[in-house]
Amino acid sequence: MRRIGAAIAALPLLLAGCTGADADPLGEPLPDDAAATADGWLYQLSGYQDDTLDAVAAAPQPTAVVDLARDGGDDYWTAAEITALHDAGKTVYAYFTMGSIETYRPEYDAVAAAGSDLVLNQWGDWPDEYFVKYWEQDWWDLVMRPRLDQAAAAGFDGVYLDVPNAYEEIDLALVPGETRETLARKMADLVIAVDEYTAGGLAVLPQNSPELIEQDGYLDAVDGIGIEELWFLNADTPCDEDWCAENLANTRAIRDAGKLILAVDYAADPANKAAACAHYADEGFSGAVAGVDLDTVYEPCQ
Repeated sequence: MRRIGAAIAALPLLLAGCTGADADPLGEPLPDDAAATADGWLYQLSGYQDDTLDAVAAAPQPTAVVDLARDGGDDYWTAAEITALHDAGKTVYAYFTMGSIETYRPEYDAVAAAGSDLVLNQWGDWPDEYFVKYWEQDWWDLVMRPRLDQAAAAGFDGVYLDVPNAYEEIDLALVPGETRETLARKMADLVIAVDEYTAGGLAVLPQNSPELIEQDGYLDAVDGIGIEELWFLNADTPCDEDWCAENLANTRAIRDAGKLILAVDYAADPANKAAACAHYADEGFSGAVAGVDLDTVYEPCQ
């Protein structure tokens, strides 16, 4: 998960064209026709040039994920600005979190003051971010519903919902009676509620936690998934943990159900970028190789 204010400086990326190398840095074989990539996508959450989406509109990728607001606060993109992206041939998704709250978001004070004690433990990797009781009605009323309404009013094609993995990260001591299993069920229920509320007016794409397809109703509720670090961790580190293979298997199952896959890896080494691009082509994923801060327009796989 990446967002505004990440401590690691991003490198402007110029992606090398995908090559026909025999194997990637993980030792996996690459497809013979590595240049035949699926449609790519652009993922930018901050650093918008001149506080506009002009550079996003000019980029070649047909799909873009941008923050709901240009500043991470309440300076929301307007309907005219999103229409300009549509006129440039883009499908556009609004990014926001559904399992956590950042202290710089305009809803934070109300969430922190809610009588249901919504705010839970701080996320160690992100000092400005706290997990929340995402299953409470207050969370829906204060955050989820207004953000969905804002995305619809601005004309976004869908929402890109980060931090479904909150169910794995919440301190269980703060939520007596809950287990990882009950929290996973409640996260799936939140995604289903988003789908029901938007009634097809917005596509629903959670980011990560593809294992939630094991929850009844979840797969039917999503139009696709965003998935980070299938092949390379931040940054240029081969993803060879057991969970990498598990994520890939679950992502393939979502693809096989006819859903959109937006995959992103964080790499700067040309060989790693080429390898990731080749795997996107082989898997039929829409792919992106980016810098970890997601604060610049980068070149797509060639």
